Amino acid sequence: MNLFKASCSAILISLAAGTAFAEISVIVSANNANSTMDQATVSKIFLGKAKSFPDGSQALPVDQDEGSAARETFNSTVLGKSASQLKSYWSRLIFTGKGTPPKPSGNDAAVKAIVANNPNIIGYIDSSAVDASVKVVHKF
Repeated sequence: MNLFKASCSAILISLAAGTAFAEISVIVSANNANSTMDQATVSKIFLGKAKSFPDGSQALPVDQDEGSAARETFNSTVLGKSASQLKSYWSRLIFTGKGTPPKPSGNDAAVKAIVANNPNIIGYIDSSAVDASVKVVHKF
């Protein structure tokens, strides 16, 4: 019986780990001229430190809804911040009038639809949701 419990626990842990490490793609419209970006550039755009893509065109970041797995992974991996650190960061910028956070725009499907229809928008989705309507500029 103990072996059965240990085996079930190991299976559940491996399934949870597989879910936690899903690949996330940073996306732009298929009509956007940029084809690749490094993590530093993506981070600057999403933290309001850069307002344009590498080619000089305007960049408008959109977030997934608060609490989504993709958003948590993006924040910790790309931005290097927890949700509470980002709230504090954006509170300071909003208070001083120096910036506004990316607009929460839904789940993978909603973000993909918004990005696909505007070449100035950048977002992120689970890599399994990528299709020809968007272009992947960074993966993690």
